[in-house]
Amino acid sequence: MVRKESPIPVLAIVILAGVVAGCLFAPLIANHNPAEFYLDSINRPPGKEYYFGTDLLGRDLFSIMFYGGRTSLGIGILSAAVMAAIGTVYGCISGTADDRLDAWMMRFAEFCGSIPSILLVLILTAIIPATDLIRMSVVLGITGWFSLARMVRSEVRQIRHSEYVLYARVTGGGFFYVMYRHLVPNCLPATMFAMISNVGGAIAMESTLSFLGLGLPLDQLSWGSMLSLANRALVMNTWWVIVIPGLFLVVTLLCITDIGNYIRKEMNRKCSK
Repeated sequence: MVRKESPIPVLAIVILAGVVAGCLFAPLIANHNPAEFYLDSINRPPGKEYYFGTDLLGRDLFSIMFYGGRTSLGIGILSAAVMAAIGTVYGCISGTADDRLDAWMMRFAEFCGSIPSILLVLILTAIIPATDLIRMSVVLGITGWFSLARMVRSEVRQIRHSEYVLYARVTGGGFFYVMYRHLVPNCLPATMFAMISNVGGAIAMESTLSFLGLGLPLDQLSWGSMLSLANRALVMNTWWVIVIPGLFLVVTLLCITDIGNYIRKEMNRKCSK
């Protein structure tokens, strides 16, 4: 039975494209310096001069949302790239290894995957302080590749005895050559949804750590670092400091999830033909 084609999430694509475009062209959109402290305008509500208001440090939220979005989206993309690199190589090694080594590697991945991700992140941040975009991306990438590795391993186990893979090995192709030319292309459709989901997951995790006071410092503009001011904002009743960064974060994550679900459904539909 052929499944019906899923409707393209046009609204999610348009909104996400708008957010990304706003972040890319932040210098053209921002009407204030996002790093400037306007001490005469502390905790000012949204208005004509400050469209989204200001925070308790006197910074313009409208400018921060787009400049900070660069950091948040950058962390999501770089973290997903680190997860994809580690998970793909690990999954290919496990999928092509003998049964004993494969079993040990999968048990390790399953054990690590069973530990709450935030606990792994907290342990790793004690070793590698996540004080900038690169370090935060590496930390999140190292602690989030386990499910992707299992997915890649499952795909590789199905094709490792295919004629073209065996031919590449017989003719002298090394592991990385076979992986690059044959294994990865066959695994790519099945891992695209996981990679897209990892972007949203990394953004959410960075925001969670920042909310707990364990993420990027306040001088590193991001949606998560803005949410770290939530406790003080609640006490001072400056709702816009919480609501506006939260809306940007939630809407972006919903759009990424919607697009990822569409890709997953399309891949399942094509596989069922």
